[in-house]
Order: sequence, then structure tokens, then C-alpha cells
Amino acid sequence: MPILEARTVRWPDEAGCASTAQALAARVGIARAFIELHGTLGAGKTTFVRHLLRALGVTGHVKSPTYAVVEPYSTAAFEVWHFDFYRFEDPQEFEDAGFRDIFASPGLKLAEWPERAAGLLPTCDLRIDIALLDANPADDSLDPCREVRLQAFTPLGASLLA
Repeated sequence: MPILEARTVRWPDEAGCASTAQALAARVGIARAFIELHGTLGAGKTTFVRHLLRALGVTGHVKSPTYAVVEPYSTAAFEVWHFDFYRFEDPQEFEDAGFRDIFASPGLKLAEWPERAAGLLPTCDLRIDIALLDANPADDSLDPCREVRLQAFTPLGASLLA
């Protein structure tokens, strides 16, 4: 599927991550949006989701769904499902778990490690790739900067980047 729109941003720190999440939250009130999150372990996928959920008004503990595979959340306007397919060894596990029904329902879907369910997920509206850049060798206290590429694959995804 062709990319309709793309943007690259840098997160020099966690505030940069929060800023991107807040900007996206202001536009994501559209039911059925699907956002894929890509990046290595520790890149900041779950941290981004936490900031996004907070910006959408979710309160309480926001945890990684690595072991549960999915964590549901409610906002005032819609439901959110945060998936983490890291533990999948076969994409068929997506079908076996019955997640197709969740993806067919209204609400926001956020998926970490979507490549582990390859071929069974619908086309994402927005893909977010998070890459760690080199840390500042002169200051070990600084987190490494992140380069983040946001790519829209649907008109809905393009509206999220507007």
C-alpha cells in the first residue's frame, strides 16, 4: 500500500515523545483508527502509548500488554485496545485469540510488534517507526535521542498527521 503522507520528528527526550502523543491525541478521536508501532526493544513504543493514553484522558495504571497481549482502556469518547504481539511465535495466534473481532469494532487500536501477526492485521492507518540514535557519550545520564517516522497509509491516517 502506498504511503499517503509521511513526517519525521526527533524526540531528544521524553518531553518530545509526550509532545507528539499530545498532538496525535488531539486528532485521534476517530473511531476505528489503527496505529502500528515499530522499533527495537526499549525504543519507546510503550512509553509513547502511555503518553497518548494520558493525553486521551485515560487515568490509572497503564501497563505494557507484553504478557496479556492486549490491554483495553476507555476514554470518554471511544474504546482503546493496546496490543503487544511480541510473544507471538506464529501469526495464526492472532486468529486463534479472536482479535479479528476487536479490529472490526469501533475504537482505537494500537499494536506493538505488528510484524508478528503479519498478513492477518488490517492495513494500518498510521505507522510509527521509532529508532534509537546514539546516546551522548559525554553524558551517560541522557537518554538517547529517538528519530520517529510517522507514515499514513489511509486517508484517515493522513488526517491524523494533518
